[in-house]
Amino acid sequence: MSDFLQTLAFSFSITGPIFVVLALGVLLSKRGLINDNFIDIGSRLVFNITLPSLLFISIAQTSIENAANLTLIGVGLIGTLVMFLLLELISARWVDPASERGVVVQGGFRSNMGIIGLAYCVNAYGNEGLIAASLYLALVTILFNVLSVITLSRSLNRDGGIGSTLKGIASNPLIIGILLALPFAWANVTLPAIVIRTGEYFAHMTLPLALICTGASLNFRALRHGLNNALIASVSKLLIVPFGLTAAGALIGFRGLDLGVLFLMASAPTAAASYVMVRSMGGNAALAANIIVITTLGSLLTTSAGVTLLRHFGLI
Repeated sequence: MSDFLQTLAFSFSITGPIFVVLALGVLLSKRGLINDNFIDIGSRLVFNITLPSLLFISIAQTSIENAANLTLIGVGLIGTLVMFLLLELISARWVDPASERGVVVQGGFRSNMGIIGLAYCVNAYGNEGLIAASLYLALVTILFNVLSVITLSRSLNRDGGIGSTLKGIASNPLIIGILLALPFAWANVTLPAIVIRTGEYFAHMTLPLALICTGASLNFRALRHGLNNALIASVSKLLIVPFGLTAAGALIGFRGLDLGVLFLMASAPTAAASYVMVRSMGGNAALAANIIVITTLGSLLTTSAGVTLLRHFGLI
């Protein structure tokens, strides 16, 4: 019984701080201390400055030779593609109207790895988890963006073309931060102290500010609309995707940090960027918001349960 309680305490040490900061965001919004303008500016600051800085500093100070786990990244890429195809089949059969299928598919596979996924990994494994998760995030994020454009364009009968897709990828601040860091990591270049310290100032802002803005932006009233399709996406995001990828990793032989990072990154809720993309492309933004709310709250429970099970069986 004591072993189980220790395992349970470990799982809540990962998700508990996330829940507290998200709840703080909700409370500050209710009290009027945070408004829509703060959320908008704070979210843009995180996306354009602090999160790219966090990824740059983390990756630039890492030896790619020693830290890169190509098998882990490969499982993430192939697993994401397989889950995407599975969700396309599920949505074609059970999601109506057809114009909402892309919203459901994107909501089902696109994890908020850059904020909540990284926070999970840092809470679980410290800087070692951050390094492993950052390298994983680098390539899987690109695939997320490509697949999201494909499924939304098809369901909304829009064709942005490959040029538009490539432009969106090339201008993504997270991808820019990652790509700028890779040469330093490959060459084992030591960054000047002033660059490291400045980058760390920005990096330390990232997770608290991002989580507060995420909590403050949760719209519980939106849950009354389009609940059925939102539940299909949410069940996929909370159960099918993370446990499917984790099972594949375990079968390959992943244990410890590698399996933990794979599970925690896949367990993160639907990315807030999915709402922005749906809205900008003229899709059902209310449905996208529903999916984010359900998965953000549900992820705290499913991640805790998953970590408890994986620790109980000695897999992480």
